[in-house]
Amino acid sequence: MKDIEVDELKERLDKNEKFVFIDVREAYEYEEDNLGAWLIPLAQLPHKLAELEPHKEEEIIIHCRSGARSGNAKQFLESKGFPKVRNVLGGILAYRELEEED
Repeated sequence: MKDIEVDELKERLDKNEKFVFIDVREAYEYEEDNLGAWLIPLAQLPHKLAELEPHKEEEIIIHCRSGARSGNAKQFLESKGFPKVRNVLGGILAYRELEEED
């Protein structure tokens, strides 16, 4: 699936649209600032596949700090048969930058 820009993500969050939202940063990063996503640090992702299995056919949007770790997470989940995974381009940094512009 095509990745997602932060402006589209913000719009969808503002509308409370339904999708599985995952943050693959570390817990300390999440504690400092988060968008309310389900925290699954990238290293833990392989161990959480059973929990994610019920959401396999749903849209999954993954973010991290800048988009690099979430890009890796997207590739991993796609390799495990998850067809609707999207990476947030620019991550939370780009999201917060967008908010500052508003």
